[in-house]
Amino acid sequence: MRIRNETIADIPAIRALISTAFAAKDHSSQTEAAIVDALRRNRALSATLVAEDEGQIVGHIAFSPVMINRRDLGWYGLGPLAVTPERQGEGIGTRLVKDGLGAILKLGAQGCVLLGDPGYYGRFGFKADARLRLADYPAEYFQALCFSGEMPSGMVTYDAAFDLTNDEASRHGP
Repeated sequence: MRIRNETIADIPAIRALISTAFAAKDHSSQTEAAIVDALRRNRALSATLVAEDEGQIVGHIAFSPVMINRRDLGWYGLGPLAVTPERQGEGIGTRLVKDGLGAILKLGAQGCVLLGDPGYYGRFGFKADARLRLADYPAEYFQALCFSGEMPSGMVTYDAAFDLTNDEASRHGP
C-alpha cells in the first residue's frame, strides 16, 4: 500500500469511497463526499491524500484551512478521513493521518483541529481544549493539536463547504 496525493483521475473513486465509508455511521450527515467536492471547487483543499493498494483507492484524507476568530492563524482542519469499510482496522487511517499531518507541517501549519472520536485521534496528540470552540458540537469531540507556539483561543470556522445540507449536497453533485 502506498500513500500519495490525489489526482483528478481519483475523484470518482474518492467520492464512492467516502460515501461508502460513511453510509452506516450514525454520526454522519451523509454529505461528506459532497463536502470534499465543494472544498475542491472552492480551492480549499490544502492537502488531500489517498491510500492505494493494488490499484484501488482504499482510503482518503482531506485538510483545509480554518479560521480562528475570523483570522487566518495558519491552522488546518482534518476531515473527512475515510477508509473503505472492509479495510478498516488495518492501519490505513493511521498512515493517512500521520502522512497528512506531515504534509500540512510542510505547508507551515501552526496546528490542526478536527471533529471526531477522542479515542481514535488522541493517539496522534489531538485533545479537546476549551480555548478552541466549534459552534453547535460537543466540546469533547472537537480536538486540537498545536504544532508551534501557544494554543490560540476562540471560535473556529471551517470553509463554507462544511455547511452543506443534504438537499444542497444532492443538488450540487460532483
